[in-house]
Amino acid sequence: MFQKILIANRGEIALRIIKTCRKLGITSVIVYSDEDAELPFVKQGDITVRLGPGPVQQSYLLQDRIIDIAKEQGVDAIHPGYGLLSENSEFAKKVEGNDITFIGPDSNVIELMGDKIIAKKTMRKANVPVIPGTDEGVMTVSEALEEAKRIGYPLMLKASGGGGGIGMVLCEDEATLSQQFESTRKRSEAYFKSDRVFLEKYIPNARHVEVQIFGDGKNTPFHLFERNCSIQRRNQKVVEEAPSPELSKECRERLFEVAVNAAKAVQYKNAGTVEFIVDEKEEVYFLEMNTRLQVEHAITEEITGIDLVEWQLLVACESTLPLQNQKDIEQSGHSIEFRIYAEDPVKFFPSPGTLRQCSFKVIPGIRIDYGYATGNKVTPFYDPLIMKVIAYATTRDECIQNAKKYLATIEIEGVKTNIPFLLDVLQDEVFLDGKYTTKWINDYQNKKGKIKHGH
Repeated sequence: MFQKILIANRGEIALRIIKTCRKLGITSVIVYSDEDAELPFVKQGDITVRLGPGPVQQSYLLQDRIIDIAKEQGVDAIHPGYGLLSENSEFAKKVEGNDITFIGPDSNVIELMGDKIIAKKTMRKANVPVIPGTDEGVMTVSEALEEAKRIGYPLMLKASGGGGGIGMVLCEDEATLSQQFESTRKRSEAYFKSDRVFLEKYIPNARHVEVQIFGDGKNTPFHLFERNCSIQRRNQKVVEEAPSPELSKECRERLFEVAVNAAKAVQYKNAGTVEFIVDEKEEVYFLEMNTRLQVEHAITEEITGIDLVEWQLLVACESTLPLQNQKDIEQSGHSIEFRIYAEDPVKFFPSPGTLRQCSFKVIPGIRIDYGYATGNKVTPFYDPLIMKVIAYATTRDECIQNAKKYLATIEIEGVKTNIPFLLDVLQDEVFLDGKYTTKWINDYQNKKGKIKHGH
């Protein structure tokens, strides 16, 4: 096992990795920005090293600086967490080139799956069903409009290098596509250093379901069941649950089969996620492969009893996993994750500020993965995720009831949070029936607007 690991991330995921390092007797090296100096992950790290000022370009995205720190500290490996440099193939190559282990898949796989156009081609060759759309990048408005006639509206305009909901625009007609095309290309260039965009058929009333995959490099890749991530704002997940409600046995088995085939196609090693769109007829379509740990990995841990970060470390150091075959992995119970953000609960705009109060109880059946404490400042420089509340129970109904009671007890003052929104989710009939789709938040906002204006 590794002796010393540098965690190239921040907030709750850095703290989550520290927890497993501590369990395994591994020394954690924490890098941090000036804005994060007082956060819990810095306080709990074994060794801490300042990176630079708050903006990520001057701190958490400084690849060479992070690798220099890793060499100075004599670490065995770097864990990138999620976001930031986690799916940056250039960074992974640099880490590998300095004889340091990158805790994640091979840099070539990250590069292959990081380009959504190439990823779709790769999956199509492996007989993995993909959403109809353009096979290549679309470079001009006129070309986009011509392709749109073939595909049909509504459709999604997407950045080839996109991720985390960034670089995606729903276009319901020619006017929207014409208006959004150039700005999406420019945004893609700014965020992902590539102006390649493509078109994809929009599938209405769809569910966003993903499958956790894992490869140990020795056996056939396997899955750790599915998660439903359909409740999203700005194409970013807010509530996730496992297993997915209202899914037939046949569809579930199809998802697992296709996800494992996708992992086999790229000889996947370490933790990853294959994301799918499931339509009203339960047809399954490949969306993307995330070559990293997911924010919502906690609910998979709760239903399987597996520490996914520990498994990541075991595979990265070529150790044998405690379970090595699909038949050994079992699930039980139900788990739902609620992301608590410092944001307006209706418009979902970030609400930075100092947390005058940030307290929560520790009780059975509720897990808290937190990133902030009382007195800490939520700054505009980073994603405003304060904590994740992960409820676990024998049944979905019990899980929902426990979460409803618990969320109402959390005390956060100094910033607005989305807790009122999350409580609304837990009282919504469509959610309670398990029949919600990716349209849920739009419907919710429309409903709120009508109530506000007296309709």
